[in-house]
Amino acid sequence: MKAAACHILVKSKVQAEKIKSELDRGANFQQLAKKYSICPSAKKGGDLGEFKRGDMVKAFDNVVFKKEVLKVHGPIKTQFGFHLIKTLYRN
Repeated sequence: MKAAACHILVKSKVQAEKIKSELDRGANFQQLAKKYSICPSAKKGGDLGEFKRGDMVKAFDNVVFKKEVLKVHGPIKTQFGFHLIKTLYRN
């Protein structure tokens, strides 16, 4: 199974929750990713492209391959920080 997702990665849960509330009020995901994310994918609006199950850390994979598509999930904690994850598609 493959999927594509975008994410916003930040250092603190508090910051992730603030960004999530902006998204819940209709803010643009890609713009917030460019502004806040500490991942190199930030310059692409958080786009991680397509990947297979197992390519990402387990907590990230669990969201992408099990949770609702096109909805922002998180904050999800990994060893990298706190993610807000939006799965674009799964096949």
